[in-house]
Amino acid sequence: MLLKFTVVNYKSFKNTVTFSLTPAPKQKGLDYSVFQTKINKKIYKGLSTAIIYGPNAAGKTNLIGAMDAFKSIVLRGNLRNSVEKSTPNTAANSLELIPNNIDVSPSPVSFSIEFIVDALLVKYAFSADLGTFLDVGYSRKLLSESLHINETLIFDRRKTIDFGNLDVISDYLVNEFSQNASSAITLAKNNLNPEELFLMNGFKTMFSSKLTGIISDWLDNKFMVIYRADSLQLIRKFSDPKNTSIYVEKTLNEAAQYFGINSNALGYVATGDNNESKLCSLFKDATRSVAVPAELFESYGTLRFVNMFPLVINALLNGGTLIVDEFDASLHPMALMNIINIFHNDEINVRHAQLVFNTHNPIFLNSNLYRRDEINFVERDEDTHCSSHYTLADFGTSGTNGVRKNEDYMKNYFINRYGAINDIDFTPIFEKILLSGSEV
Repeated sequence: MLLKFTVVNYKSFKNTVTFSLTPAPKQKGLDYSVFQTKINKKIYKGLSTAIIYGPNAAGKTNLIGAMDAFKSIVLRGNLRNSVEKSTPNTAANSLELIPNNIDVSPSPVSFSIEFIVDALLVKYAFSADLGTFLDVGYSRKLLSESLHINETLIFDRRKTIDFGNLDVISDYLVNEFSQNASSAITLAKNNLNPEELFLMNGFKTMFSSKLTGIISDWLDNKFMVIYRADSLQLIRKFSDPKNTSIYVEKTLNEAAQYFGINSNALGYVATGDNNESKLCSLFKDATRSVAVPAELFESYGTLRFVNMFPLVINALLNGGTLIVDEFDASLHPMALMNIINIFHNDEINVRHAQLVFNTHNPIFLNSNLYRRDEINFVERDEDTHCSSHYTLADFGTSGTNGVRKNEDYMKNYFINRYGAINDIDFTPIFEKILLSGSEV
């Protein structure tokens, strides 16, 4: 369960930005949208959903991209560029794209995340000098790195590294660590690589591969950050596909029937010797069965739904945090509302799955659907071109700018009560074209 993500100096977010899924104080209503987890007699709360609004080019995708880049850097364990393009987010692979582009001298890039997994409260952070924007040949280095478990410091890395109370993770330490603790600490202090994350290297090999495994598994499998969902293609792989075999998933087809498909069913067709399969529309009558590539027959909205729905199932079954750029693109609002309500349903969402997405659709600005602390905004300063982030809960409930639960959020957004909206008028452009008689 994600509680908090903080980033500094990622693209348009030059200053500190904290995206929180921790309930804000004094928020009433929609209590079913709040999870509770008890760790060492202390109760931690998390939100099940959040939505992000803002005009085009404000930085909504950059916020999700920052999460994706952080995840990619941690999982590969270093500040070097990645040859393997595992994400469409280029900045996650080419780190020279991360720093804000207005800086003429290097400023630190910082990430921090706080989440709960296996009854552990994990807070991990690092800060790095990546140079300036597009400085490909820069000698990158870690400036700081820290790990807290259950609010207790495990290690803090600066020029050297200091260790906190390792008794907190005694059940996760490598065998016979107590007998070799001083040697491991000495080795750690003397073998820090400025380009490598200690968590994924020295800590993993000398202190706790088990704890590192829990953290990396959460990041890899439960922190489901989908950057540019419009280009998402889920390719199903099977361990032993048969030539010209068709695999039909019952659950996905049941959902697709509700959503709307133009064929009898959908299936993944394996036609070669490799393990890849292709989504197809299936047609069957009394004499024959035919499979046609789905993109030639189904609507784009149906394809988007079929690609995304397995991720929703995955999140709900495994207690994952699903964060999607433009999740609602080409999907009917009623289908989206139903999915949101499923995440809010305590009887279904028993593993504390979370859903976060950005959108331009104002229909979700509804106090019966989202709490004020679940409604996020991103806007960009036209002078500095830097982005800022805030929630509806930040306005408070009293005073001239206060926001009360029974207000019309959608109406107030369009009259610019909350910001994060541009007044766009293309009329002068067309008047100029018509007056001059020139072509576009």
